[in-house]
Amino acid sequence: QVQLVESGGGLVQAGGSLRLSCTVSVRTGERLVMAWFRQAPGKERTFVSVIGDRGGYTYYDDSVKDRFTISRDMWKNTVYLQMNSLKPEDTAVYYCAAARYIRYDESSFPYWGQGTQVTVSS
Repeated sequence: QVQLVESGGGLVQAGGSLRLSCTVSVRTGERLVMAWFRQAPGKERTFVSVIGDRGGYTYYDDSVKDRFTISRDMWKNTVYLQMNSLKPEDTAVYYCAAARYIRYDESSFPYWGQGTQVTVSS
């Protein structure tokens, strides 16, 4: 059973920073591809970033490129999303997701966290 627990959301002013964390519970030795998605109020959930199962590959949506950084700590089974230069349009519920292969669409991720709210005020 794979379980994901996010933390780190909150309220921040535009231009500020937040770091989200996602701790993954998996079988010993199992490594998964991890991603972040977000869902703004009244909108569909969209892809933000993905990181390979060993951390060597990362990819970002254009809307967050050069502002957000995804990383992972293999020993802690934790994935991070460092968000800098936040904008009001980054306001959303952020979800951590896991899969066994590199994918970019939410339908390809079978495991999801409960989400954490990020609100950026102008």
